[in-house]
Amino acid sequence: NREALEKPCAGAWEGAQAPKVTLVAFMDYACGYCRASLADLERLVKENPDLRVVYHELPVITQNSVGAAKVGLLAADEGKYMAFHRAMYAEGGVEPNSVVKAARQAGLDAGKAKAAITADGGEATLMGNIKLAEALGGEGTPLFVIGDQLFNGSVGYEALNAAVEKARKAG
Repeated sequence: NREALEKPCAGAWEGAQAPKVTLVAFMDYACGYCRASLADLERLVKENPDLRVVYHELPVITQNSVGAAKVGLLAADEGKYMAFHRAMYAEGGVEPNSVVKAARQAGLDAGKAKAAITADGGEATLMGNIKLAEALGGEGTPLFVIGDQLFNGSVGYEALNAAVEKARKAG
């Protein structure tokens, strides 16, 4: 599963171009614990120039999560994933109007975003993410994978940083 895990969907990643360590984050825009983890992930990227964070959409909380995730895929394709990702969590909801507002803030075309919410497409990617998380033993969001370690839930900066250090030493 390593290749499927660490290969980002288009632009759905931040950090190092050529990483020594990859942190994989499965997230749902309706998840408050995912929102709470953003500051930890930002800090890790700033403090670890050899770290890449790969994001996988895992829309499991509400039906509206699926539409938000589809717009996330659109944002990744257009190179605006991180702007959309941050705008979505700042917006605080996954209702279609909130998703379109976040898309607009990220520089996406509002009409394309609105269409993406209900359009066919992206389901294969999203189902692949769900199956991958299930295969790993994931129990909801956020789900983090660092090296050979799996973390369910908002575990905090210290735990994630220790796992990054362990993965770096394992080489």
